[in-house]
Amino acid sequence: MGFRCGIVGLPNVGKSTLFNALTETQAAQAANYPFCTIEPNVGQVAVPDERLETIAKIGGSAKVIPTQLAFVDIAGLVKGASQGEGLGNQFLGNIREVDAVVHVLRCFEDDDIQHVANKVDPIADAEVVETELMLSDLESLEKRVPAAAKKGIAGDKEGKIMASVLGQALELLRDGKPARLTEPKDEEEARVFAQAQLLTAKPVLYVCNVAEEDAANGNAMTELVFAKAASEGAQAVVVSAAIESELVAMDPAERGEYLADLGLAESGLSRVIRAGYTLLGLKTFFTCGPKEARAWTFHDGARAPQAAGEIHTDFERGFIRAETIAYDDYVTLGGESGAKDAGKLRQEGKEYVVQDGDIMMFKFNV
Repeated sequence: MGFRCGIVGLPNVGKSTLFNALTETQAAQAANYPFCTIEPNVGQVAVPDERLETIAKIGGSAKVIPTQLAFVDIAGLVKGASQGEGLGNQFLGNIREVDAVVHVLRCFEDDDIQHVANKVDPIADAEVVETELMLSDLESLEKRVPAAAKKGIAGDKEGKIMASVLGQALELLRDGKPARLTEPKDEEEARVFAQAQLLTAKPVLYVCNVAEEDAANGNAMTELVFAKAASEGAQAVVVSAAIESELVAMDPAERGEYLADLGLAESGLSRVIRAGYTLLGLKTFFTCGPKEARAWTFHDGARAPQAAGEIHTDFERGFIRAETIAYDDYVTLGGESGAKDAGKLRQEGKEYVVQDGDIMMFKFNV
């Protein structure tokens, strides 16, 4: 299962610097001019989870394999992108291919770094990007909704569903609100809405890029961004891309002390990764044995066969049952043997809803 978070923003806000630090590569050339990123760069990033190391130690696993997210560094956008300005068409196409949007906003002053609008205003920057996405969705729906409504009147069931749910999205966009605020009334509407692939329907994480001195507590600009995120059901985190770049160059053993000196409990990138994971509605289950302890990603609410399918499609197709231990029981009772002796190793069937942190072993027959 591949989940992709697209890193977007206006030129020169720290997107590529953040991406380079995030993936610990220099795959994206960070430079102080617009459009230095022409093709989207993709980096696979491990999702930090202390539980995996704990499980591996208890289980005596030789290898530890975390679950991952993909981050895509997408070319900077300018006003007029929906009409093809700058790299607009390419930008919008790349956004359509990701599962969530990580929107980097400049929340620091620096006379040496040019701002495309010659002023630092993260809310205005956010609105430029969001407006272009809205205009693109608006143009699309103003063609699709009337056509669907005609089909619905003629008795077409799919057309009726489409006209209902996409009509709601169209009204939101006309009111200057993103399509992600649409509320499908049932599973059919939810399916049609998802298939529409609207740009503003994607979940959003605002990343406030701040100066080093503001990394721990943010500043007046980040407060405005957090308020905006709260008002629209999005999330926000504070990160100093400059600090993250320094961390990448350090010996891993020195990073903790460096962060502590700055008043930080963890890196900003760890917060970004976890927030992206949460934003997509993802959870983690584990498998553990002598060869490896491994984290696996699943959608919140998935049942045991679907979780098994994350390992291999044969596991889902031939699912029989899942031997399951809750994480707390696994740790408290010293692993699989102790959990089994205490009656905490459960046999779960096809209807079991997998819980975050479950340690699982699947029985299947194909």
